[in-house]
Amino acid sequence: MDNPSRSERTRNAAIKAALAIIARDGPGRLTLDAIVRESGVSKGGLMHQFPSKREVLKALLHHQVERFGGFSAKYLAEHGSKHAQPQLAAQIATLREVIAEPDPVAFALVGALGEDPSLLAEIKQGEARTLALLEAESPDPQLAVLRWIAARSLVHATLLGISPFSVAERDRLFDRLLDDRQWPSPARSRRPSPQPKRKRR
Repeated sequence: MDNPSRSERTRNAAIKAALAIIARDGPGRLTLDAIVRESGVSKGGLMHQFPSKREVLKALLHHQVERFGGFSAKYLAEHGSKHAQPQLAAQIATLREVIAEPDPVAFALVGALGEDPSLLAEIKQGEARTLALLEAESPDPQLAVLRWIAARSLVHATLLGISPFSVAERDRLFDRLLDDRQWPSPARSRRPSPQPKRKRR
């Protein structure tokens, strides 16, 4: 096996081990030594790929971004034409997917916040690009942002374990956030003012 293939196998094994540790023990128990024990790779091989825990967390965050970015692109291709604001619909559907089946990578994001907030710089840049897309496609940019923020809040509350909603209640809220008919834009909701009746002379 050539070096690139060996390196890729080591990297994938380390990421898989890190996910298993986070899912079983939580982000606080994620250490390089724990990854070595879980994955079976050598300490030297691991250090070559990930010199620090920060680099492991960074890889996990990239893994999450790529995974859910792929989901969003697929949703746009398959369902975008059904929505008046396809970018917004894709974002809400993707956020729903994040917590549909709790993923240890999503929990890694929460753990990374405490470990090193600077890891989120790239994600913040991506969120800024998303915000620009949502505002550009909507006849009511503020309403679009409110729907997006509401979906994000449902995800954050669920990941932090502080959501007051049952799964069924949360699903109904996501259904409403996705339903454009529930959120009429000013152009659609505006009705012509009734004309005053003329007095007969």
